[in-house]
Amino acid sequence: MVRAKRRGFTLIELLIVVVIIGILAAIAVPKFTSTKGRAYAASLKADLRNLASAQESYFFVHAAYTTDTLALNYKTTNGTQLQIVAATSGGWSAIATHPMSYPLTCAMFSGLITAPAPATAEGVVACQ
Repeated sequence: MVRAKRRGFTLIELLIVVVIIGILAAIAVPKFTSTKGRAYAASLKADLRNLASAQESYFFVHAAYTTDTLALNYKTTNGTQLQIVAATSGGWSAIATHPMSYPLTCAMFSGLITAPAPATAEGVVACQ
């Protein structure tokens, strides 16, 4: 009596493949999470730099800075929360956060105005 060969994988082979995929996923997920965090941080910095350009354009026309982002015709990237802390004819300051990058906060100021933490140098985005 000749027995027909069965085609397919054994249970052990399938379990080994599942374990290997699990190990690879355990390695990849933390790296992906840190990459997303760096991307959100870059987004915050870019938003503050773009705000600086918008404020300077507004100052050129109105001889003062503003806290109104609608007057600046300025929009942040998705999810970024931007707060213009102060704006006078002498300068402005702003803080940006992103819910997915918590607890990262970035700040920037320009002119003769009190610097919001963590900003320490005029015109330089600082994050903590």
